[in-house]
Amino acid sequence: SPPGLLLLTSFLLHMEEGHASSTRLVCDNRLIQKYIGEAKDMEKRVGQCQVLPALSCPAVLPLVDFSLQQWKSKSNETKRREILCDMAMLVGAVVGAQGQVTEACGARQLSQLYQHANSFLLLLQTFSWEAGPWEPGCSPRSMEQTHITGIFLTYRQLVQGKLRFFFHDLAKDLCK
Repeated sequence: SPPGLLLLTSFLLHMEEGHASSTRLVCDNRLIQKYIGEAKDMEKRVGQCQVLPALSCPAVLPLVDFSLQQWKSKSNETKRREILCDMAMLVGAVVGAQGQVTEACGARQLSQLYQHANSFLLLLQTFSWEAGPWEPGCSPRSMEQTHITGIFLTYRQLVQGKLRFFFHDLAKDLCK
């Protein structure tokens, strides 16, 4: 299936049936494993592209490492907002890089990454425990990266790390 399609579908279903499909996304551990696998594949494929020039305007990427101890002490809403901030910054970095990469292989991988990351962004906006719209008034810790591969690495780390743990935490509440 085209990348991002499953996420978009579950997102649209979510709009229709309330929490049913987001619950499936959270409760069916195979789905997050699939997204981690896709993130690894994209990272591998961009590494196989012909020499990709450095970005003349560096991508600003979120630092997505975290301490499990600190993570466990946060509320689900705080975790969700943190991942939203990271994902929003990442999507911005992808868009910025897309404007600079003309080489076909790199451009194709960036387009795929954009679809995936943006789908997660939309999906995360549907999980909310607090009233009121989401304001991206956040400034996650960040770093500048001139290599496109760094964008893919950050995405994989985000999905494999915070996002996977977030879904795991949600599953405790949702999947009884």
